[in-house]
Amino acid sequence: MTERRQTHDMATAVAIGLAMFVLYNANGREIGSYDSQPTKYAARELLLRHTLSLSHVIGKTPLLIERSGFVLARDGRYRSAYSPVPAILAAAIMWPVWKAHLFDLDAPLAAAFIASATSSLLVAAAVALVFLTVRRVTSRRRAAFVAIAAGAGTGLWSTASQTLWQHETAIVGLMLAVFALTAPDVRLRHALIIGVGLGLAAASRMQVAAAVVVLIAATFCVAGWRYGIAATAVTAAIVIPVAIANLRWFGSFLGAAPMLEALHGTVHGTAQSFRFQSDGFVGLLVSPSRGLLIFSPIVAFVVAGVRIPGRESLRSPVTWCLAAATMQFVFYGSYTVWWGGHTFGPRYMLDVLPMLVPAAALAADTVRRPAAVALAGVALAWSIGIAALGAFSYPNDAWNSSPLDIDRDHARLWDWSDNQIARAWHAGISPQNFSLFTRDAIRAPRH
Repeated sequence: MTERRQTHDMATAVAIGLAMFVLYNANGREIGSYDSQPTKYAARELLLRHTLSLSHVIGKTPLLIERSGFVLARDGRYRSAYSPVPAILAAAIMWPVWKAHLFDLDAPLAAAFIASATSSLLVAAAVALVFLTVRRVTSRRRAAFVAIAAGAGTGLWSTASQTLWQHETAIVGLMLAVFALTAPDVRLRHALIIGVGLGLAAASRMQVAAAVVVLIAATFCVAGWRYGIAATAVTAAIVIPVAIANLRWFGSFLGAAPMLEALHGTVHGTAQSFRFQSDGFVGLLVSPSRGLLIFSPIVAFVVAGVRIPGRESLRSPVTWCLAAATMQFVFYGSYTVWWGGHTFGPRYMLDVLPMLVPAAALAADTVRRPAAVALAGVALAWSIGIAALGAFSYPNDAWNSSPLDIDRDHARLWDWSDNQIARAWHAGISPQNFSLFTRDAIRAPRH
């Protein structure tokens, strides 16, 4: 690869990332969830008071105690039930913006502004990495197509980029690891990048442990023992401190996860956390309100990049990435709350997307017949349209809670006559749009 091509590719990647960042913020709001709120407040508290404690937040808004994401820890302080890593990363990103006086931490919507800005930036960075990864095996135009399909035609737009929680950090971490693993000649610097990526992913969202373990094994097989050990060491250096903090705060290396899992019976209407079931596997793909292929049919073209494993398959990063995607899919498919609670579309499958990128790169270089290209264009148009619908309409559709809560009435997940896409279309844009384009997002009230 010539230096000129590298420069041009990097410039294109930056342009795609910036375009995605603008797109992700076009609705001018944060699409938070019941569970995501503690993370954005933790990021704000870290900047404002140099602590991850949420006791001050609870003191100002006592009703937050009723939310399961706010937990009274063993040290007597209220803390987020979720990983502190995304909050720490967000605080690091927003610190120079704050110090440059571009926004006030005391602004009424400061926490929402932090959540929206950082999550969109992280996901946009992941999309730029998609382009650079795919560019290694195909033309710039086709690589841009795959990057745009991933960034604008999936829940990366409508879900992951819209609030600070876990997905945005896990996705950029996994994509960073996939980018380094698929390098033509994996060296020590690539191994260290893999370690950082997998460390961020595992420490921010323990649910992706299945994919992380497979990608660690991939590093050993693709790059050798020396680099595999280096990647593992870096991953452990990020994960272990979080595990220790979890043990100190919640009495478990898994943090508050056991407490949250214990709520399934009352919140989600399930008697256990895992069960090998067909509903989960089929639902994650084709449920009318949670199926990846329903919301983002462009992903189906990944199949064109799948190759039959051969003798050299154990040294192929494509094979390992597909294995990681499969293991993550099996994990989520066997999870009894496979629909992911109140969300728009297939939230859990977003964690699988980074591992599909190498196969998508091969598919992009394979799909050349006019009919296939036309079909891909139609699939992309539908995928982008649905993602835009989620970004501008959800949760105005109220599908998750009406007529019955989806966490209690699971049959609704299979109802084609009242599916989430149709409901969102008829509901129209959310009145919450553009709230972050106001003074309240960046400036404290005048006295």
